[in-house]
Amino acid sequence: MPISKARQRATAKYVKNHYDRLELKVPKGKKEDITNHAKDYDGSLNKFLNRAVDETMERDKNNG
Repeated sequence: MPISKARQRATAKYVKNHYDRLELKVPKGKKEDITNHAKDYDGSLNKFLNRAVDETMERDKNNG
């Protein structure tokens, strides 16, 4: 079933009000490796990247 235009607008509004966006640049070819790894371990690229950032920040805080 297709998503209605109203639902698309509501989702876009929610995302705009609740999330910040970041741009990540990686060397050519690495995007596919990261995406495949994320699918294997977390199911989504966004979830994987958030976990990677959180774990690294926690590790840095404890080693700082």
